[in-house]
Amino acid sequence: MTSRIVLAAAVAVAALTLTACDPDEIPATDAAPTASTAAPAPATASASAAASAKPSGTAKPSPAGHRTVAEARTAGGLTLATGQGTLTDVPVDPGEMREGMHFVQSEYNRPGQPATARKILVLAVDNVPEDPNKRREHLWRGLIDYALGNGSSGTPTTAEPYQAGPLGGSLECLSLPAKSGPTDVICGWADASTAGVALLPGTTPAEAGRLFAAIRADVEH
Repeated sequence: MTSRIVLAAAVAVAALTLTACDPDEIPATDAAPTASTAAPAPATASASAAASAKPSGTAKPSPAGHRTVAEARTAGGLTLATGQGTLTDVPVDPGEMREGMHFVQSEYNRPGQPATARKILVLAVDNVPEDPNKRREHLWRGLIDYALGNGSSGTPTTAEPYQAGPLGGSLECLSLPAKSGPTDVICGWADASTAGVALLPGTTPAEAGRLFAAIRADVEH
C-alpha cells in the first residue's frame, strides 16, 4: 500500500511540473509546414529570368587565391567610356557590400563604334562573403532586368559555359534573342571570392565569351 501511495505522489508531482513549464519550452506536436509543403509564390517575370540565368555549374577555386577587382582604362582591348552619355547611377543592385569589398561599374566602347552606340557594361565585386556563384546569379538577375528595359528583348536562354581564361573559376554566357536585329549577350564569371557580369550588345555568345574573358583579365587582379 505504501509503495502505491509513493508512486501516485510521484505521478502527481510530474503532472504539476509539466503544467508549470513555460509554454515556449514544451515541444510542439504539430510542426509548421515546411517550405516544400507550403503553397508556391506566384511566378513573376523576374523569377523566370532568374531561372534562365542560373548557371549550369559551380565555380572552381581560383588557383591564386583571393583577388580584387578595379576599374581598368582599357579592358580586353576596349577603351573605358567617359564623359557625356555614360551611366551616372548604379543600374544594378550589387548585393550586400561589406567593409573591404570593392564594386566596379564600367562601360567600354568597341573600336570604331559611334558615340550613340550601346556600350559594353561591366559590373564586378570582390571579397564576396557568400558563395560567389550566388552573387553572380544576383548580378545576372539585375542585369537582365536592366537590359530588357534598355534595348534588349526576348526571353533569356539558359547559361552555357565558356573558357574562363587564366584566372580560373567559371565563365558562362546567356543570350537575349531578338525578333529582328543582333542578339544581346550577358556573361558572368565567378571564382573563389569574386563575381562579375557584363552586357555585350549585338554579338553571339561565343564571341561574347571570348571578349568577356579578356575584359575580366584586365579588371580582376
